[in-house]
Parts: sequence; structure tokens; C-alpha cells
Amino acid sequence: MFILLGLSDSPHLQVICFLMFLVMYIITLAGNLLLIIVVKINPALQTPMYFFLSNLSFIDIFFSSTIVPKILINTIAEDKSISLLGCALQMYFSLALGATECIILAVMAYDRFVAICRPLHYSSIMNMRFQIILALIPWMVGFVNSSIQVCITWRLPFCRTHHVNHLFCEVPPFLRLSCKDPWLNEIAMYVAAGIIVLFSFLLTLISYVYIISTIARIRSSHGRHAVFSTCTSHLTVVTLYYGTIMSIYLQPPSSHSLETDNIVSVLYTVVTPMLNPIIYSIRNKEVKNCIMNIKNRANFFKNILM
Repeated sequence: MFILLGLSDSPHLQVICFLMFLVMYIITLAGNLLLIIVVKINPALQTPMYFFLSNLSFIDIFFSSTIVPKILINTIAEDKSISLLGCALQMYFSLALGATECIILAVMAYDRFVAICRPLHYSSIMNMRFQIILALIPWMVGFVNSSIQVCITWRLPFCRTHHVNHLFCEVPPFLRLSCKDPWLNEIAMYVAAGIIVLFSFLLTLISYVYIISTIARIRSSHGRHAVFSTCTSHLTVVTLYYGTIMSIYLQPPSSHSLETDNIVSVLYTVVTPMLNPIIYSIRNKEVKNCIMNIKNRANFFKNILM
């Protein structure tokens, strides 16, 4: 059994943190569910871009649900313990879903590359079979990597202390608890993070180099803005997510600060899943129009019933 000590002991701060996390979790669930429903019921949104966006929302719901409920309980409960099985499962699913989200963002960048740089071949390249393959690869890589990382982490002897100064069960804090030198685990973590995060980041970067070069050749400024506006939401999400992930998994242990790690972990496990549907909705006219249509229909039926 482990004790999670990630939040303040001050009762006033605990109440503030509880309310803050609860509101963000509700917004995360509502926003991502609404986005999935809007894409599902609207024929105009049955495109590869929105297929991958629905996958992202699905990942965000389960990613946040793996972590936030336990944080909420620990914030107000006197007993902040978590069982070995519960901790292992939380570590496994959070790591798997985090890696899956990282790769799906790269897949979405590739989709934008094909749409903008190969528009005439977009339908033939991004056919349904290829979409499903591209959607399955992130899940497979994420869960295989998580299986390896969690197995080698839980083979370590945790004899120093069972008090974890973190919000949830994550690999880096547990390496610090081991009474055995975790050099092999650190190498495995950095290699896996390097392959998954840097490969995804490079694929995204290369895609946007081609996208920007293609947009630059468009003579009309209105045309350039219209094309690039389809990418701004994705770029915002990518910058926020990759930046926080890299700061956790690609920094040497000596440069890690417990307080900084907690803040960064909150950003990519709680804040980013909440912001994703908001960013895509605000920046996307098609999604906004669909949401407004749903709202207008609801008001119409409400007026009839009243």
C-alpha cells in the first residue's frame, strides 16, 4: 500500500483544490462527450479529421477518469492510501493512454498534411481502412509500452518509504522510492519516451514544415488564412501536450523538482483533456455551427413543451 502526498495539508487549500479539480473534470467529461456526439450525429463531420478528433476525445475521457477521481478522493479524505493493485492499474492505464494520445496527435498532423499537401488524393489515401489502422497503432504502441514500463517498475524493491510525493501513481516518482539503483528503469523510460514522444513530435514537425511550405505558395492572403485556420487548433493542443510530456519524461532525474512535477502532471492529465474540446470547438466553425444547431433544436422543443 502507498500513500499519495501530492496535495497541500491545509484544509482551506484542499477545499479549493477539490472544487477546482471537480469543475475541470466535469468540463472534461461534458466537453469531450459533446464533441463525440456532435461528430457522430452530423453527416457533415463524417471525415477523417473528425474521426481522429473523436478518438482524441475518447482517450481524454478515460485518461482523465483514470487519474482525477482518485485525486478528488485523496483531496478531502484523511486516508490517502492506494492499494498496490490500484496503484499498478492507475500507472498502467495512465501511461498507456498518455502515450496513445501523444501518437494520435501525430496521426492528426499527418491527416492535415495529406489534406493540404495532397488534396486530390486525400480521399483515396485516407480511406476508412487506413483510418482504422492509423487509429489502432497508437493504442497498440501505448499499451505495449505501458506493459513493459509497469512490469519493470514493479520489480523494483520499494524499501525506502511508501509515501509518494505525487498526485497519482506515475513511473518517475516511484523510481525515487527504490532502494536499488533504478538505472535500467531510467534507461528504459528515456528510450521509450524518446521513441514515442520524439518520433511523434518529429512526425508532427515534418508534417507542418510541408504544410507551411504549401500554404506559403498560396497567393491569396485570405486563402492562406483559411487553410492555416484548419491547423491552429491542433497546433495549440500539440504545443501544450508535447511540452508538458517532454518536461516530465525526458529530463534527467537530478533536474526534477517535486513541486514542478506535480504542476506539470496536472497540466497534461487534468488541464489538457479539459482544454482539447474547448480549443477545437472555439477554433472550428463546423463544430460551433453543429453545437448551435443542437442548442436551437433543444430550445425549440423546450418552447413547444412549455
